[in-house]
Amino acid sequence: MPFDPTLVWAAIIAFGVFMYVFMDGFDLGIGILFPFAPSHQDRDTMMNSVAPIWDANETWLVLGGAGLLGAFPLAYAILLPALYIPLTLMLIALIFRGVAFEFRFKAVTSRPFWDLAFSLGSFLAAFSQGMILGAFIQGFEVAGRDYIGGAFAWASPFAIVTGFGLAAGYALLGSTWLIMKTEAALQDWSYRLARPLLVVVLVFIVVVSIWTPLRDTAIADRWFSWPNMAYLSPVPLLTGLLVFLLHRAIARRRDLAPFLCTLGLFLLSYAGLAISLWPNVVPPDITIWEAASAPGSQLFLLAGTVAVVPVILLYTAFSYYIFRGKIRHDAGYH
Repeated sequence: MPFDPTLVWAAIIAFGVFMYVFMDGFDLGIGILFPFAPSHQDRDTMMNSVAPIWDANETWLVLGGAGLLGAFPLAYAILLPALYIPLTLMLIALIFRGVAFEFRFKAVTSRPFWDLAFSLGSFLAAFSQGMILGAFIQGFEVAGRDYIGGAFAWASPFAIVTGFGLAAGYALLGSTWLIMKTEAALQDWSYRLARPLLVVVLVFIVVVSIWTPLRDTAIADRWFSWPNMAYLSPVPLLTGLLVFLLHRAIARRRDLAPFLCTLGLFLLSYAGLAISLWPNVVPPDITIWEAASAPGSQLFLLAGTVAVVPVILLYTAFSYYIFRGKIRHDAGYH
């Protein structure tokens, strides 16, 4: 099989997006849960559990956006105007979160304001990402090489559902991160939250999984025609198995297993999305090959990416290794 840089770049961008969802998802989830924490001390501990690593997590968002611009410029030119408003809201929310990290621990009288900035910024960022996902699944109106839909075409009922669904998923990921990283009363609180959050996330998974093929016959044919049903059946079966294992891990008060099972749910949901939309990079009709830049440009960019991505992975792994283990309330970000 000949080397195809377009396929390689599709894999790199897919990997970068998933790494962002995985590594910033629990971070945003902690912000969503932040206002409901039992005490001020618990909120300090929650923020301290992610303070050393939160900014590095967003490296993957930059990689995905820059890779899309360089490797698939047509997709970038269509998606940016179509999603300008939710993308802007997401970036504003991430800015407020970042500032809250720096200011909250130094503030005295204004600390409630920074608590609010952290929690609202986290929810708005997660909800905006879910809206972007929903808009991407439902597709875009394109004529030739131009987006012709309205400025608010992304704000559909389906996108609103996916927005709340992703926020719920991040909250579940955040609760299982706290199970893994905290102890005593805060860990007990996280265990209590994880069960109802799992139910909510499961409902959203079912709703989106049914709604998506109902609104797009091509996706329905891909999942429910024979023999595709047999080939693709491991995805829903493994999802059901992971839900069972996650519920059992919470009931048995495991430390690590709930977080890993939740990551598995995200991975399977991501795989289901890829199966539904492949090979389109701008649904419903523009494929990765139609949106790709010249092979020479892709190869030039690939040379730098091959050198940079291992470095990102190494310093990320090193950061997580250095800050491994349980977080104490009296040690953290200052």
